[in-house]
Amino acid sequence: MSREFVTTRRMEFADTDMAGIVHFARYTVFMETAEHEFLRSIGTDIHLERDGDIVSWPRVSISCDYVQPSYYGEELEIRVTVLRRGAKSVTYGFSFRRGDDEVARGKTTAVFCVCNPGEKLRSLAIPPDIAARLDAIAVTE
Repeated sequence: MSREFVTTRRMEFADTDMAGIVHFARYTVFMETAEHEFLRSIGTDIHLERDGDIVSWPRVSISCDYVQPSYYGEELEIRVTVLRRGAKSVTYGFSFRRGDDEVARGKTTAVFCVCNPGEKLRSLAIPPDIAARLDAIAVTE
């Protein structure tokens, strides 16, 4: 199995500022969307029901470094890697590319939690079936 998940996104007018440059805040949305696509590609989802509970992956950390601007109409390739899988959390790496050029890179960490409405969030161990799928593509150092 590949060590990264790859998707693409066209930069829409709503993603840009008045100069037609993709606004920095949009990259966090692109990372989240790519993460959701990745999870579906390995047979799970961002929002599930397990054992009568709603479970999801709230973000506890996010960062993004901008290398060069991207513009309205461009199509960026978004590469997602699993950098680390802990007992209850996963850290993803993201690389935004226009051809051979990297335009941005980011990281997010999400924690597997019970997210029932009206209740306090509760972290859980990542279920073995999901952990195995994450481990199958995790970057090994």
